[in-house]
Amino acid sequence: MHWFIPYDFSSFLFVTWLVAALLFARGSRQRPVSVARRTSFWGGMGLLYIASFTHFDFYALHQFSVDRIQQVVLHHVVPLLIVLGRPLPVWRSALAVRHRARIIRPLRRSRVWRVTLAIVFSPLLATLLFIAVVIFWLIPQMMTLAMLDVHLYRIMNFSMLASGLIYWSLVLDHRPRPPARMAPGARVLSPLLSMTPQILVGAFITFSHVDLYPIFSICGRAFDTSAMTDQVYGGLITWIPAALIETAAAILALRAWMALSPKTAHRDQGR
Repeated sequence: MHWFIPYDFSSFLFVTWLVAALLFARGSRQRPVSVARRTSFWGGMGLLYIASFTHFDFYALHQFSVDRIQQVVLHHVVPLLIVLGRPLPVWRSALAVRHRARIIRPLRRSRVWRVTLAIVFSPLLATLLFIAVVIFWLIPQMMTLAMLDVHLYRIMNFSMLASGLIYWSLVLDHRPRPPARMAPGARVLSPLLSMTPQILVGAFITFSHVDLYPIFSICGRAFDTSAMTDQVYGGLITWIPAALIETAAAILALRAWMALSPKTAHRDQGR
């Protein structure tokens, strides 16, 4: 049971996680949701719980390679699985009609809300942010500060999760453009481009002959490994799993594009 005790509990993230889970569970009873979507959503939520609300945090704070596993899970795996579950319509169904009228409809009509969404979900900005958060937190000075300051550590984890959710919601959108914000071809190409900087950074860390993150030695490593061995493992985790996941996402985006082609052709013929 010691494993399931949070090492660094974030009430904000936990309440957000709980509300999302309860709304999805309620919405699933209001409208049909396929087994694949349910499995994807709950798989992502389960991994988010393990990475954020268990003693996994302790090992992430005391082992560079484990920290890299945590960041790949928060940045790539969890957002991708949650987005594949397409939770937005399910969450909307969980709300009573009067609540939708009072909350959702005014938001949709709000110019400030529409402008905010247009900026946050801009394909170029979302892609740059998706890449930037990985590189930013891998700067040795920033990594040191995040490992020493619990508030900065939470910001790091939240920024990884938020940027991943925004990016994958654009790439894995199964709709034509518009209403989707990213063109189908760009959805296929974007993951192949965004993986390149991460591969380069991961390779740099892997083949570096200098201990880039001595903070883990200063604080004490959770496992009996040398600093350079831990760094090599961390670099490989930054490099290989992230590239494989983004390749898989590009394939999913290609599949969605191919499924859209007959529908688009039929729509164009009807004009």
